[in-house]
Amino acid sequence: MPTVHPPPAFQPIVHEGVGVPLYRVVARRLLAAIESGAMPPGSVLPNERDLASQFGVSIGTLRQAVGELVASHVLLRRQGRGTFVAHHDAERFLFHFFHVERADGLREAPEVETIRFERGRLDDDAADALGLRPGSAAWRIENRLRLQGRAVVHDRLQLPLSHFRGLTAKRFVERPSTIYRLYQDAFAITVLRARERVRAVAADADVAQALGITRSQPVLEVRRTALTFGDRPVEYRVSTVVTGAHEYVQTLSRH
Repeated sequence: MPTVHPPPAFQPIVHEGVGVPLYRVVARRLLAAIESGAMPPGSVLPNERDLASQFGVSIGTLRQAVGELVASHVLLRRQGRGTFVAHHDAERFLFHFFHVERADGLREAPEVETIRFERGRLDDDAADALGLRPGSAAWRIENRLRLQGRAVVHDRLQLPLSHFRGLTAKRFVERPSTIYRLYQDAFAITVLRARERVRAVAADADVAQALGITRSQPVLEVRRTALTFGDRPVEYRVSTVVTGAHEYVQTLSRH
């Protein structure tokens, strides 16, 4: 069930922005409340009439603003339950952030096994993606993902220590839900979207050993930078995918 929190009180909008649609101003106010923690994950939005009245806008304008945040996966609509600030649950992970499925279209959540967790330094690629200096302190994590009992994906994660102080191997491995839910609940970091680059490469020795394939076997490499509010990068991840029986599938849409 959605979590009940006292809703924040919004001041009426005095719209003086040149060329900025009023619904965008409303959306920015809502986003600022979510980012500040005044509307935490799981909290339910007040009803449309009350919220529109607070902002001093029409219900149509409010619906446009809410629709924009729904399209950005910041808010989530549930039929008969209302609109609430999105939590990172298994369903959201599967359909928005995990794109590997069996060639026949079967998509399911992977079984994740952590094979390395250590404190280290950001490499050049990660530092560049995260906008930090090479060599900055970081958590370096490796996971093996199984689908239908077969090792299919090898993940290398680099997390800036400055964003994830207090993270431990025990906390990471024993998380009750997804990795992104851990970021959200334990560190107030909500991953909204990700920027990815995909290319074909030859498997290196570590990947080959983790996935049980031969070294230099062709594999798919996905380099992901996870972004939070304001497009701030918070995680750099390199995923290597064995595509013998699985494919990388993206569903594209225009909002």
